[in-house]
Amino acid sequence: MIPGLKHLLQGWRRSPIKAAQLLDWLDNSPQGLLVLDPWNRLQHLNGRARRLLRIGPDQASQGRYLLEVVRCHQLEEAVQAARSSGRQQRVHWTYTAVSASPLEPEPIKNEPLEAFAMPGERGWVGVFLQSRQSLEVLQQQQERWVSDVAHELRTPLTALALVTESLAVSPNKKQAIQIERLQRELNRLQQLVSDLLELSRIENKSLNNDDQLVAVELHELVIQAWQSLVPLAEQRGVDLVLDSGGQHLVRGDTARLHRVLLNLLDNALRFSPDQGEIQVRLYREGNWQRIEVRDQGEGFSEEDLQHMFQRFYRGDPSRSRGKRVGSGLGLAIVEQIISAHGGRIRARNHAEGGAQLLLALPAEN
Repeated sequence: MIPGLKHLLQGWRRSPIKAAQLLDWLDNSPQGLLVLDPWNRLQHLNGRARRLLRIGPDQASQGRYLLEVVRCHQLEEAVQAARSSGRQQRVHWTYTAVSASPLEPEPIKNEPLEAFAMPGERGWVGVFLQSRQSLEVLQQQQERWVSDVAHELRTPLTALALVTESLAVSPNKKQAIQIERLQRELNRLQQLVSDLLELSRIENKSLNNDDQLVAVELHELVIQAWQSLVPLAEQRGVDLVLDSGGQHLVRGDTARLHRVLLNLLDNALRFSPDQGEIQVRLYREGNWQRIEVRDQGEGFSEEDLQHMFQRFYRGDPSRSRGKRVGSGLGLAIVEQIISAHGGRIRARNHAEGGAQLLLALPAEN
């Protein structure tokens, strides 16, 4: 704790007036606050939290269990996880409020909410609550702007690429070097624009009701994706070791799932040592088909693990064994595709070394 803040709190403990002021600030905070005892009973609920959760000032809440007052199992699970792990947990959901009386119906109200469950001493947990409504609007505007810019850039970049190709017909030695550099940068920009447009398409299209979804065999898709990388892998003596038994069927968009596997294998190849191997394991666990991709590189840094699925994030280039540089959108696209298929992805460092990405997709029964 900051020394000055610690001294201030010690002073508050000796002054009931200042302690009351602190409680007043919390009650009138623009952020919702819930205080839960070790048995998950609400012991405090400030005004902002009541408004966000549509709880009237006369509606009793103190001493009641969290799930009685806020019917959200995700929030309860986040609170329990914070209490057991000792770490802050984040959860977001859409809160639906309906009229308490069937005789006086009100329009159904949906409010996107976000909560941070913060563990305290002896099992107490504080939950800070806020609306995501304005954040979602801002995000939608940003996504629309990025999509529009990407569309506008596509045409001039194509024109520049054609001009560069014509210049490369008969250049002198100095011009050849400059043209090669220009072509490399144009290719990178074209790939960036293509990735931005793909990300926009995925975000604006739900896959749940798509008639074109088919049964996809993951084993075959891994082989197909690796075939695209074989020329690069052979140059460095990197092999693929695939551990798979039986069928591994999921329902999805074949082209996009192929892109997921191609991206993950390409990343693994980029960070693998020469003469190394990339290990891919496919197996079914309950209703999930699981995919594990592991390289033998140096593993993820702490910063990588925190930001690697964010747009435009690129890890330390010095860890890469190749000269290729990505757009910083590859893993963001992977996460978006997996999420659109109802799956999830996470990253970790393997206990025996190397980076590992773990995917789970709903199995096709």
